[in-house]
Amino acid sequence: MAIKIRKEDALSYHIQGKPGKIEVVPTKPLSSQLDLALAYSPGVAEPCKEIERDKENVYKYTAKGNLVAVISNGTAVLGLGDIGPEASKPVMEGKGVLFKKFAGIDVFDIEIDEKDPEKLIQIIKSLEPTFGGVNLEDIKAPECFVIEQTLKRDMNIPVMHDDQHGTAIISGAALLNALEVVDKKIDEIKLVVNGAGASAVSCTRFYMSLGVKRENIIMCDKEGAIRMDRQNLDAIKGEFATHRDINTLTEALTGADVFLGLSAGNIVSPDQIKAMAPNPIVFALANPDPEIAYDLAMETRDDLIMATGRSDYPNQVNNVLGFPYIFRGALDVRATSINEEMKLAAAKAIAKLAKEPIPEIVNKAYGDAKMAFGRFYLIPKPLDPRLITTIAPAVAKAAMESGVAKTLITDWEAYELELQERIGIDQRLMLRVVTRAKKNPKRVVFAEADNVKILKAVQVLRDEKVAIPILLGRKEKIDEIIAENKLDLSGVQIVDPYTDDERLTKYGNILFEKRKRKGLTPKECFRLMKDRNYFGSMMVELGEADALISGLTKDYPKTILPALHVIGVKEGTDRVAGMYIMNTERGPFFFSDTTVNVNPTAEQLVEIVGLTANGVKFFDIDPKVAILSYSNFGSAKGEVASKTAKATAMAKAKYPNMVIEGEMQANVALNEEIQKENYPFSDLIGNRANTLIFPDLSSGNIAYKLLSELGHAEAIGPVLLGMNKPVHILQLGSSIREIINMVAIAVVDAQTKSS
Repeated sequence: MAIKIRKEDALSYHIQGKPGKIEVVPTKPLSSQLDLALAYSPGVAEPCKEIERDKENVYKYTAKGNLVAVISNGTAVLGLGDIGPEASKPVMEGKGVLFKKFAGIDVFDIEIDEKDPEKLIQIIKSLEPTFGGVNLEDIKAPECFVIEQTLKRDMNIPVMHDDQHGTAIISGAALLNALEVVDKKIDEIKLVVNGAGASAVSCTRFYMSLGVKRENIIMCDKEGAIRMDRQNLDAIKGEFATHRDINTLTEALTGADVFLGLSAGNIVSPDQIKAMAPNPIVFALANPDPEIAYDLAMETRDDLIMATGRSDYPNQVNNVLGFPYIFRGALDVRATSINEEMKLAAAKAIAKLAKEPIPEIVNKAYGDAKMAFGRFYLIPKPLDPRLITTIAPAVAKAAMESGVAKTLITDWEAYELELQERIGIDQRLMLRVVTRAKKNPKRVVFAEADNVKILKAVQVLRDEKVAIPILLGRKEKIDEIIAENKLDLSGVQIVDPYTDDERLTKYGNILFEKRKRKGLTPKECFRLMKDRNYFGSMMVELGEADALISGLTKDYPKTILPALHVIGVKEGTDRVAGMYIMNTERGPFFFSDTTVNVNPTAEQLVEIVGLTANGVKFFDIDPKVAILSYSNFGSAKGEVASKTAKATAMAKAKYPNMVIEGEMQANVALNEEIQKENYPFSDLIGNRANTLIFPDLSSGNIAYKLLSELGHAEAIGPVLLGMNKPVHILQLGSSIREIINMVAIAVVDAQTKSS
């Protein structure tokens, strides 16, 4: 489904906190006078002199080797056209975010106020000392061809215009696999290209590199087929002009094997698709609307293979499958260029990966256990964690074999580990959860629906189809808040617990049956049912909703108690626990218990270990558990040290197949070098700890809040563990983003519990 973007949401996203999407973060300590003297004068003179002696030392002593310039002059920005360099900056910052997220590459975005190609070339060339690579972006055709070709010739670092080559590489991989599915030879197919801009020209050239014959190509633009006898034919279009007696797109498509559209939406008709050859391949890549709608095209022919640029249909041609990993491989061997061999290697690596068994983590993320290579799965999904370890090495090897690499990689296994560490291979955890939630949205009841944060989050959740919201509260008040904030929540169900007498009576009777021997009277049960946390919990208990979200405005104990009274813990469990996911630069860590158990015994800590381990597995991550203390393996005495040592021994016995270690200090648990030097027996050596069990509520709660505020880690949670049905309690004062994350977790929790 297409994501609905509102102007207010987009502007708010870019202005919240610090304006923009990127910042510069120092990589060295700057906490003392010595640090400052080393970072700047006089210490900085030493690396300067080393670089003066040998310019290649710039890669050794500076960030150049992992720094890419994303450069535009704003002349062809998305579908907005020539909007100027300033207006292109949000796009360039966004490209930088993708480089960092998917490949661990740092970016400076540079917007240049210059349209003259020669002057622009000179400006970009002058930046070579600063950067390890240049990604050209949103520069209009035909100037972009000359600019890229000249820079590739004159610069000694990788240069790529992603608008040209990104789509070519990804769609090229899809073409190779589509032809394999339909058993057609690439040198025999008839190709029709609609569009003659930068992407279309580059794709066509790349397809020829893959094996498509020049004489089998017809390129069309707004005027129809590009023919040799056309007046005022420029050199770029002339490269693909035909001598054949073909004038229109309809004539070109008759008998064609492949259609590649990089033009405009809804310009291809079903009749034109019907006229194509058997088993036609249609790549309708115009965005947001393909040249022919996916559903319409698929209804037209049963033998059709189709790809679009959209994420809501199979075979999405998404440039993010390519450029981060292509630059990653190029930078890691200090390639002097990105040549044809490297681009071909990337396309073939992408095509090959699609034919390999799909990891369960990808199936779950996209909610499709049936994904397998074929008509509806030609290229990998963007969230496939294998992309970086597949494409980057292929590109690096091609650079080495083609003679453009200045350094060589010899240990490819070590390189793969390095790639995983660069990005924190699990940093995409919440993206996978949200994607998985969208595949099968569940009914989520919000107990605090008279709060503007909740309603803003609900608008996003409804628009993106992450959940099916149910709002609890007085309808008049909720409608008033919606109107005041100009929200669009039409069609969202509102339930008023204060006036729904039928439900109040029904729910009160059920609560009395549950709690009549726990001190509650019928009258008290009916009164409690006017508490929205009791009411919402009963909706989940009776199957009228799939999950409950609450806690934004109330203390945790007051929020969790109604759910425990109504729903209770799952069978075989004596307690619940609260776990926070801390998203850090080193990947996600799981902290428990941070919200529920004040001072658990050793036996209770063991149960918390089991609950937390299952919670970690919920996110498709193998738990590596460290039980924390102020003591390392008996180095200090005291109640906490004894308790955690006992809990470790009991947990190891109860869960013999799980990596569990302790008792140990937090820094030791997270630092393998300390373990190797002082505690070589530690089971966490080679099994980096990702799950931290705290000895009491105070230490766990303090730790996650300190890390959130001082360590700039993103706290996701708390995830309530051990409940019989999905109930998740928000942190007091959670942001809209945090609410959305918790709802996505609740939806996936509901999916799991109902399967």
